Amino acid sequence: MTMKPGLYFRRPVYLIIILLSGLLIAPIAAPLLPVDKFIAYSQFQQGIEVKHERIREGMLPQFFADRFGWENMATQVVKVYQSLSPEDQAKTCIFTGNYGEAGAIAFFGKQYGIPPVIRGHGQYYYWGPGECTGEIVIVVGVREHDLKNTFNIVEQKGLIVNEYAMPYESNLPIFVCRAPKASLKDVWKKVAHFD
Repeated sequence: MTMKPGLYFRRPVYLIIILLSGLLIAPIAAPLLPVDKFIAYSQFQQGIEVKHERIREGMLPQFFADRFGWENMATQVVKVYQSLSPEDQAKTCIFTGNYGEAGAIAFFGKQYGIPPVIRGHGQYYYWGPGECTGEIVIVVGVREHDLKNTFNIVEQKGLIVNEYAMPYESNLPIFVCRAPKASLKDVWKKVAHFD
């Protein structure tokens, strides 16, 4: 079977078009550029928008935004923990709004001897509260209103700011909560979520 001469030359043209399109879209679809260049490129490519989340994103899509600020988050929580008296530190655990925050604080905070980090999100829920009594809890990523339903004393002791984070993970207050209104075992049943 012989190929028509026009078709033979079209294949390379189609291949070049596909490759050039991929090169133009690749920095939007994957974190290939440094953050400042990515922001500039995404503004240049305003007609090409790859939506990654159902919620509002910040300057960066979530797959890129989630690469920033974790060590800073842990450092801020460590500062709050270290500001407590040794007696209070012995009774303290850390509770976060999601598994990403919990993992980051546990990983980067380990070198500072922080207490266990617990959370009712995903697999963390099944691990339970461990030895945490809930007497004193440092909380990140939970609304103050919800904390006041659970604790008698809720004090903001810090703030985590990250300009590149998702909007819901920047300007996060760090609370120290005391005097729980119910036992942590009872509260634990209500904190589970898997989305």
